[in-house]
Amino acid sequence: MSPVIEEHARARLITDGPLTRPVPVDLRYDPADERRTVHIGLPDGTDWAFGRDLLERGLRTPIERGAVRIWPCGRTQLIVELHSTDGVEVFQFEIRTLIRFLARTRTQTPAAPPDAGRTPQPPSRTTRPDTPSRTTRPDKSAPQEEDAARERGAQPAHG
Repeated sequence: MSPVIEEHARARLITDGPLTRPVPVDLRYDPADERRTVHIGLPDGTDWAFGRDLLERGLRTPIERGAVRIWPCGRTQLIVELHSTDGVEVFQFEIRTLIRFLARTRTQTPAAPPDAGRTPQPPSRTTRPDTPSRTTRPDKSAPQEEDAARERGAQPAHG
């Protein structure tokens, strides 16, 4: 069994106001996951999961898949925009942090053609059970949220 790769990083949360603020994020990759999924854990307990290829391509050119948009910002920054029913969160990362993380993921993954026999997985958003969500919703709204997520192309992450 291959070890899970985890890296604690800092991103800047971009807001409508004049100031941005640094936030801690957790980058995680499990080489045993055949879908080659990268997880970004946010401070509010939200975990976003999407294909490693989406992050890799976003380093070079703007790309969008489902509820996630990624694009380079200058030579040293990367923007990750995450859409959910709660709204939009925009984070700015240092590219070198993500390049270092992705390089570590490649050393743990057997070489294979980028899209060999697999279809890209849609991004998903979950709330980690150990951290309370920033909003509480009545149980009766859950089916409506699942329908909305399916329409956006996001699938709940399991596990």
